[in-house]
Amino acid sequence: MTDVKLLFDISRKVALITGATGAFGAAVARGLAQAGANIMATGRGEKALKSLVEEIKKAGGKAAYSVGDPANYDDVKRVVNDTKKEFGGIDILITAAGVSKPAPIIDQPVEEWEMIMDANVKGTYLFCKEAGKVMIDQNRGGKVILLGSARGELGMANYSAYSPSKGAVHLLAKTLGCEWGKYGINVNAIAPTVFRSALTQWMFDDNAFYQNFLKRIPIGRLGEPDDFLGIVIYLSSKASDFMTGSVICIDGGYAAG
Repeated sequence: MTDVKLLFDISRKVALITGATGAFGAAVARGLAQAGANIMATGRGEKALKSLVEEIKKAGGKAAYSVGDPANYDDVKRVVNDTKKEFGGIDILITAAGVSKPAPIIDQPVEEWEMIMDANVKGTYLFCKEAGKVMIDQNRGGKVILLGSARGELGMANYSAYSPSKGAVHLLAKTLGCEWGKYGINVNAIAPTVFRSALTQWMFDDNAFYQNFLKRIPIGRLGEPDDFLGIVIYLSSKASDFMTGSVICIDGGYAAG
């Protein structure tokens, strides 16, 4: 029988986290570092990345950062190579980079739609492509966790860019789950509803909006970044070895009703 204590052990695993300057990515980086993983944080903002890495190191963890635009293929290749040089490989990829700019389709500039698709779909695709090469070459399996959204499963007015982009992320997880199963690489997506971040803080501050939105959340509150640590540890560890191609709702019950 498997030693249950080892099922969730990710100590000394190398985790590459995109969008580590955001609320979700930063929380995941801190959580995985506390669990013993080696963290490579990436994103566009060097100041925020440097601060995050210093915080992790001060707490006794191992971390480094590499600045890059997830939609720029040359940047992606460099970040992946930096991760290999720093830690010797990649065991876990978490794609947390993304943006949302709701607008009616007839008003939204095409350039804005393209920017959302680049950030949410192209960036995810490119990091999967390059980190996947490393995992396959290592021949020791791997864990890929894509950040999707409840909006990728459910339609909503004014989200004609964001919702399709997250729907594409969900299907990428399913596709790569099928494609990479033979390599022992598990690929899954997390689909949250609204959680607290710099982009969504206004939803928490606007009490009328907040209370109205809560009517759709059976648990009775919106999400906090730390709410995702449990599922990320699970999907990063041996505990999820028989799970791939899934989209997991972490949304307080939002998608259930």
